[in-house]
Amino acid sequence: MSNELEITTGGISYKVSDLSPEAQQQVTNLRYVESEIARLNAQLAIYETARGTYKSVLKDLLPKTAQ
Repeated sequence: MSNELEITTGGISYKVSDLSPEAQQQVTNLRYVESEIARLNAQLAIYETARGTYKSVLKDLLPKTAQ
C-alpha cells in the first residue's frame, strides 16, 4: 500500500505527484484552507461554549422578578 498523497474529486482519485505543478499548488492551497477552516471551527466551538457559560452566569446574577 502506498503512502503517496492522493486527492479525490468527482469520484476519481489522483496521485498528487502525477499532477501538474499548477494542480499541485492548488492541492496545497486547498489543504491549507481546509486546515484553517477546521482551526476556526474549533475556535468557534470554544467561543460558543464561553458565550453559553457567560449567559448562564449572567442569568444567575440578575435580580429575580415576579412575572
